[in-house]
Amino acid sequence: MTKKNKTPFGIFTESVGLYFSNFSQFVKYMTFPVLGQVVGLGVTLLCTYIYSKNLPALIDKYPIFNDFGIMVLFSVIIALPGMIIFIKAFWEYLVAYGAVNSMLENMLKSGKVYDFNAHTELIKRRTPSFVVVWLILGVFSVFAAFPLFWVPAGIIAVYLTLVFQVFTYEPELSPVGCIKKSFNLIKGHFGSTFMLLALAGTLSWIFVPQIFNYLFNITGANSFLANSFAKLVEIFPLNEINRFLSQVNLPLITNDDVSMFFVTTTVTQVVIQFTLPIRSMMCGLWYKELNGSISSVKVEKKKSSPKRPSEKLMEESHKNLTKKSKKLDKNILKRAMEKEE
Repeated sequence: MTKKNKTPFGIFTESVGLYFSNFSQFVKYMTFPVLGQVVGLGVTLLCTYIYSKNLPALIDKYPIFNDFGIMVLFSVIIALPGMIIFIKAFWEYLVAYGAVNSMLENMLKSGKVYDFNAHTELIKRRTPSFVVVWLILGVFSVFAAFPLFWVPAGIIAVYLTLVFQVFTYEPELSPVGCIKKSFNLIKGHFGSTFMLLALAGTLSWIFVPQIFNYLFNITGANSFLANSFAKLVEIFPLNEINRFLSQVNLPLITNDDVSMFFVTTTVTQVVIQFTLPIRSMMCGLWYKELNGSISSVKVEKKKSSPKRPSEKLMEESHKNLTKKSKKLDKNILKRAMEKEE
């Protein structure tokens, strides 16, 4: 019996089902990577605000603070704790791009996800290659930010859709090889891939965030949070910005406008980041679909199919970590491969 090909809509519904069937686990897994970024930025802004408000008094009491170099040095020191929290959380969020694809293997077998540390370790142990992949995508994003490149960059972005899936499932490939493989997989399936991305974007970037912003608005949570951040907004140079806006005949902005924009944008971004597993699983299922269609046209030279590269990596990780790891449970990688009884 031949396997029926999955449509983009079928993959969309399957990934949404997998996400909500493991909703509590995914929320727990994404809590620090998502909220840690918010907390880190909040601590940084709060410490900076307190420092700026007390700087005149410090200068009067300690003249050394009147030196520009000293002011900059203490600004960096004060902002450092919050930035450490932010960077740690942001890194964990980037790692989730690959780790969720590893989790997909368990979910397809048992319908459940477990042993988050094992799947995360599979990505972190390849940190140099993972960082190079992100650097390449970062450079691409810089060029894509220019309006002149929006259309070609949008087309290229579709071909880069499966980079992290290739990185996770085919660890023998280099960062550039992952990009090439993503291009090869999407080739001939551009329209279907674009449709899948449109479904994912509509759900996780528009529909769900709008629901949360609406709920925050009708319950008054947006206004409450905006009032809480009103003091922090005072550190922004609104007078200079409004002076420029008045010269170009644009409406002036107030502290309340900035506070409300900050809260609305934060809520939207938090919701988008919490739905990362949906987008990753969609791309993971699409990778399996496209990679399977490519593999099916090749003649098998051996009767017994070789182990997948991801399976080899899991076994290799288990062997290495069981020798030297006291920090990580010795059996954690093994459990990640096993189907839950």
